[in-house]
Amino acid sequence: MKIFNIICSNNNIDPYFYMKARILMVVSALFGLIMINGGLNKFFNYMPAPEGMPQLAMKLMGAFVESGYMFPLIALTEIVAGLMIILNKTRALGAIIIAPVTVNILLFHIFVAPEGMIVGIIIFLINCWIIFENKNKYYPILS
Repeated sequence: MKIFNIICSNNNIDPYFYMKARILMVVSALFGLIMINGGLNKFFNYMPAPEGMPQLAMKLMGAFVESGYMFPLIALTEIVAGLMIILNKTRALGAIIIAPVTVNILLFHIFVAPEGMIVGIIIFLINCWIIFENKNKYYPILS
């Protein structure tokens, strides 16, 4: 704790802001890695589907695969946005790009496979937090 006080007092940094920035950095990195992992899994299928998935969920995933473009599109979006979220400079844009995917993950777990809803809620809330913390970067677009 002493080193933390030295860092903040020598550089005139608010300790609350310093810790919040570090926590956001770690959470963003983990969130980005989760998205990259999800995208890569759609290409290489190294994590099998969970046992006991509802029939409707299997039909929906089958339709995505059969379309020929939807699964690769979602996978590329997850990989690119995940990389962007890891990097601080592109985090705000990456969070907006991945937002439709996280909303879909949440809605999928609410309506199709409720047993994984906690994961969907956590992913959605993390993305909302990243968007909220970068809100100043969106103001020029909205004005």
